[in-house]
Amino acid sequence: MNSYSSYQNISDGWIDKIPKHWGTIKTKYVSEFRNGFSYKSDEWKEVGIPVIRMSNIGEDGKLKITNKNLKYVSSESYENTKNYLIKKNDILISMTDMNPLMLWLGSTIIFDSDELYLQNQRVGNIRITDQNVNSKFYHYMSNTDIVRNQLKVSVYPNVQTNLSTEPIKNEVFPLPPLPEQTQIVSFLDNKTQKIDKLIEKTEQKIKLLKEKRTSLINHCVTKGLNPNVDMKDSGVEWIGEIPSHWDKTKLSYYCEVKDGTHDTPSYVDDGGIPLVTQKDITKGKLDFSKTKNISYKDYEQINVRSNVMKGDIIMSMIGSIGNPTIVEVDTPFSIKNVCLFKSSESQENIKFIHYLLSSNILDVELNYNSRGGVQGFVSLDVLRNLLYLKPPIDEQTQIVEYLDEQTQRIDSTIEKETQRIELLKEYRQSLISEVVTGKVDVRDYNG
Repeated sequence: MNSYSSYQNISDGWIDKIPKHWGTIKTKYVSEFRNGFSYKSDEWKEVGIPVIRMSNIGEDGKLKITNKNLKYVSSESYENTKNYLIKKNDILISMTDMNPLMLWLGSTIIFDSDELYLQNQRVGNIRITDQNVNSKFYHYMSNTDIVRNQLKVSVYPNVQTNLSTEPIKNEVFPLPPLPEQTQIVSFLDNKTQKIDKLIEKTEQKIKLLKEKRTSLINHCVTKGLNPNVDMKDSGVEWIGEIPSHWDKTKLSYYCEVKDGTHDTPSYVDDGGIPLVTQKDITKGKLDFSKTKNISYKDYEQINVRSNVMKGDIIMSMIGSIGNPTIVEVDTPFSIKNVCLFKSSESQENIKFIHYLLSSNILDVELNYNSRGGVQGFVSLDVLRNLLYLKPPIDEQTQIVEYLDEQTQRIDSTIEKETQRIELLKEYRQSLISEVVTGKVDVRDYNG
């Protein structure tokens, strides 16, 4: 792709140069802006008129609508708030971000549906009114750093960052002639669609790899490694037969199961002991970078019931249940809404227990016994009654060594594919930015 033959310098602080025949303009001169309506929590219904909320605006510039994240209001609420109906080609913008890095703030989607949807608070609506501006071109432009950085400097990063109306209205963006906008949109639609398909294909590959990993673990902790070993009926329908020399028992007979506090102790600013929650467990590792600290007195009280030590296994028991993690540090800490398997004091192989907790055995038990609702929860009694298919210790070691080798290969492939997705996303964003800001010329593009 070539650049334009001539450029003009722009000295507004955000744009350095644009093609000579382009102009610049502010959002408020080409659009109408409207904030969303503040629906009350008691207005949400299971069925009715759907409402677009912040959770429906994806960071990738796409509308995200699922049965789980969509809310509805009644026909009566609709009649009272129909001025907040979203029209096709409206541009919706996220006006709140919970991430201090503001990765989501100012992200836009272009609404491409003819169906009835209402607009919730903190979702802004930019409706293009100037016939010389292509809505899709504006959408592509609004997700570039040139525009979003203008918004970010207008707010102070906090636990929750809120964007006001005026910075959006005063965004400055490059504007080529309308036919050229249309050509740019055609080019980007084609290219981003191809990139998105590659991303989707790679995501599907990762999903299959994860399923393969789980299936492998599940087979090894229920069947062992020897395909010729004598088998016996486990008495559990979904498991079927197990090696005849294995015991069917409960995990708590060989590994004490405890829980941490479910209260919220007072936090301290200086010193103190980390209080680990499920948010501090990522990818099977403990992350102390964002943990809050509690006093040593509170730590001692919690420690009476759940003294976490190196070699223990901890796992979330509220919300996103699961994600068992071996404690590999000597750092003292307490746990909240997290259960503790005292594997450090068990005669069993620690990693074998970890693989067991990573298998379908845990999923099946939780599906039968966990309590649903807004937030999932599994009780200590359920965890203490988890099924344990127990091989001899030497066989546990063999299984662990085999699974370590095999899962490492799968994990390595998953990591490479994940990096590929990130590179594709970076390329997608870079391509959009270069085209809509005039760094490359696509006027001769013919699809």
